[in-house]
Amino acid sequence: MILGIYWYFKFPENLYQFKFFRFFEGYGGHADNAAELGTRVQAGNIERLIEKLEILKKDFPQIYLFLSIQDQQLLITTGDHQLFDYHFQFAAEIENILLEENAVKSDDTIPFTADSNKSYPPERAAYETIEHRFIQMVGSDFKQNNAENYSIRIDCNLPLACKKDFISDLVSVCKEENLHVFYYKDCDFSDQSNLMLLFTNGRQYKNQIQKVDINSFGKKVRDLSQKYPLHFGHFGGMKYYPIHGPHVELMTDRDQILNTI
Repeated sequence: MILGIYWYFKFPENLYQFKFFRFFEGYGGHADNAAELGTRVQAGNIERLIEKLEILKKDFPQIYLFLSIQDQQLLITTGDHQLFDYHFQFAAEIENILLEENAVKSDDTIPFTADSNKSYPPERAAYETIEHRFIQMVGSDFKQNNAENYSIRIDCNLPLACKKDFISDLVSVCKEENLHVFYYKDCDFSDQSNLMLLFTNGRQYKNQIQKVDINSFGKKVRDLSQKYPLHFGHFGGMKYYPIHGPHVELMTDRDQILNTI
């Protein structure tokens, strides 16, 4: 599973500029469409252009590419429900090829009917069923550059006397499980502590994609629940909801994870 900074509803302003591509936002909810990057161009040698795109696609196996061809026009589309940095890097490298081929942007107001299509699906990993019910997968509100973040959230409570050692052990688990971001919110009362724990990663680039085995991570957290008098969920009602923080233990790309726009 890939965790970290992504874009779905809004374009990553100030991070990328495109001459050809447009960003088509996702809508979520019942629509549940993918966010997309797309462009429609004309080129003198469409066959050569397609061949170059096919070669480039091999460097981005985790991304889908869809091409629609009409005479000397080409509609190029890629997207997903989470557009990580490597999606935008893919579009940027396509734009370099378009410039090499002296492509020009087509007039989108003129109707386009494809004569043929080519589809290049992603090499997806096998679907992972999350084995541990205490794990929640959560998104975030918008941070700097319109970034969102895909994270693991765990709610739990334990005696206040165990809190420091428990957090320290979680830091060690993160380092073992390829998680580079860990922060939490808390509410300490009497001799108890309610915790909201959040684990994720930062920006995901083409050659730095960080994959997380979520069930291996979950097993190690479950093991810690045997080491400490830990209970999943919060204790004592909304009065003691963990709102204090965030307390940062591990962090990268802070602006896109914690800082709002």
